[in-house]
Amino acid sequence: MNRQRQQSDVIVVGAGPAGLSAAIVAAENGLRVTVIDEFPEPGGRMLGQFHEERGHWWVGKRIADELIEQNRAQGVKIRCGVSVYGMLKVDGLWEVSTSQGTMIAPRVLLATGAAEIPMPTDGWTLPGVMSIGAAQVMSNVHYVKPGKRGLVIGVNVLAMAIARELSVSGVTLAGIVLPPSSPFAGKSALPKENLRLLMGLSHLAPSPILRFGGKFANALGMAGIVSSLFPRGGIKIWDIPLKLRTAALAINGTDRVESVTLADVNGQGEIIAGSEREEAVDFVALAGGLYPLAELASVAGCPFIYTPELGGHLPLHSERMQTPVEGLYVAGNITGVESALVAMAQGRLAAASICNDAGLYGHEGEHKVANAIEEVRRVRASALIQFHPGIPEARRKIYLLWRDTIQAGVR
Repeated sequence: MNRQRQQSDVIVVGAGPAGLSAAIVAAENGLRVTVIDEFPEPGGRMLGQFHEERGHWWVGKRIADELIEQNRAQGVKIRCGVSVYGMLKVDGLWEVSTSQGTMIAPRVLLATGAAEIPMPTDGWTLPGVMSIGAAQVMSNVHYVKPGKRGLVIGVNVLAMAIARELSVSGVTLAGIVLPPSSPFAGKSALPKENLRLLMGLSHLAPSPILRFGGKFANALGMAGIVSSLFPRGGIKIWDIPLKLRTAALAINGTDRVESVTLADVNGQGEIIAGSEREEAVDFVALAGGLYPLAELASVAGCPFIYTPELGGHLPLHSERMQTPVEGLYVAGNITGVESALVAMAQGRLAAASICNDAGLYGHEGEHKVANAIEEVRRVRASALIQFHPGIPEARRKIYLLWRDTIQAGVR
């Protein structure tokens, strides 16, 4: 294969909300930017996202198209279908090894996003079983219904958001239920833990009564009590049955999904004997949540920290989106799982840091970076979709760790 060596000022890995937003700012300030992504078209997960936000619909495809157009207007090179398999710093330059040759730049921004957590369940290898994200892509990107009637296994923010999208798109859902108790499921199989999560999302509830009740119960720490009183038949959220006292035991079928075995559970997630029953469906969406897709940061030599509030292991970074590895920056869900709006603001902040470090801002650099940091804080504070509770405090601890170790010269 003919391998080419290509020179840029900045290589952005990931053409999602963070990467595209960063590329615009960097290019506006005169940097030569190349954005690469392994998927066939830019936009990332935004291509299949839409949700109701403060009286209007936020449509990810529309936002992605706007970002792509702005990138092209600034002369940014967007190369899709390109996989990155290695990164090495040589003589002050990053050599990024890709499926289409070696690309070289003094600075690299990793905006690789997040990936879905697998949810192993008895029968999950049957045709018709998919991740909740795959169902979203089928329905909202390719406009193909994943089936006639489906069931979502797993109660989390991702499941709730995409179930709403599927319902709006005309996909029939029999309900959202808990995964079976197992080492893989952990706390996600417990009614109390799931109700605690939903209480934190009470502002998203479609009913004013649910919104008030959720905030009230959350304030009093009543998750355990409320979960024991939660109706066994569940409640309807956006006309989708949410069943926090029901678990999926097995996915059944011969050549494809035909049904799911369900059972009632008590407050500890234990099966109630004699409650087993069959639910006829032809597809199942598994919702295990998201984790930062951060392998390339490890390849580049970046240290990691474990922060469950942000999805798990993620590269250590400052509030400026810098890593301890010189010339390596991060933005978006690789730094912790949040909404696309937060990822876009982080991308702009990372680009501001890159431009400042490159000396393009002059004496205004610190002011511009500080403004970008403040923008991220504002967007985060107003974000309707919060994937985990405690995100602001988790962020604060990460940045304190950076200040007390890396910034202080302790490695």
